[in-house]
Amino acid sequence: MFLAAFSAVAITLAIVFILFYESLAFFEHVSIFEFLTSTQWSPLFENPQYGILPLVAGTLVTSAVALLVAVPIGSIIAIYLSEFAPHKVREVVKPFLELLASVPTVVFGYFALMVVTPMLQTFMPELPGFNMLGPGIVIGIMIIPYIASLSEDAMRAVPMAMREGSYAMGATRFQTAVRVISPAAISGIIAAYILAMSRAIGETMVVAIAAGQQPNFTFNPTEAAATITAYIVQVAMGDLPHGSIGYQSIFAAGLVLFLMTLAFNILGHMARQRFREVY
Repeated sequence: MFLAAFSAVAITLAIVFILFYESLAFFEHVSIFEFLTSTQWSPLFENPQYGILPLVAGTLVTSAVALLVAVPIGSIIAIYLSEFAPHKVREVVKPFLELLASVPTVVFGYFALMVVTPMLQTFMPELPGFNMLGPGIVIGIMIIPYIASLSEDAMRAVPMAMREGSYAMGATRFQTAVRVISPAAISGIIAAYILAMSRAIGETMVVAIAAGQQPNFTFNPTEAAATITAYIVQVAMGDLPHGSIGYQSIFAAGLVLFLMTLAFNILGHMARQRFREVY
């Protein structure tokens, strides 16, 4: 186990070193101020622009839509499995959720493009074929197992004495689940939310297939846009020469994605430490 942990840390440090090293070469030609403030991202065009904000906006919008779908549904599933579901139902539903998490993301991508977007267009005829709403919904479906499974584990770890005390005070099972068990397991639930958020931010194939690959600085989920991961896929599949500014731009974008994920994980760790309960 120690060897596995050491290997994971070593690989992570190696990836971070590569990102920083290649990004330094990129920033020798591009102003950091332009990179962080410009709303134009076209490093592959004749007159390149290197503002990362359109990619950041696309990443945040699709992730926000995904969380709006996954958090309430995953939380409801977790409460049901932990407090209401019979043992046989739990034994069937939980493996099914884990099976859903193992579906290849490229399948979810084509599901978003060929099924979800056409369904949305029946209610929103003006919705373009490439948009952030459909992929965001599908990513939300994809990360439901993370929230449901981890939150259910955290809720089941709450001692039975707290449930019995709540019942003794006259509370119903629903009141006990919402007002006693959920607050007691809040640190684990927050951890599940943060993991799901990181998974949504780092999703690649769904947004690359169904959200479009044209950088567009917008926070409107009904419009097409590119995300950081979609741009990395776009460049990695091209024929840019190694060492060119366009090629190095994927490392700068990857560094931004890494820092975003790191920031959310740090916030999640602080929240877990703040609300953690030991029984």
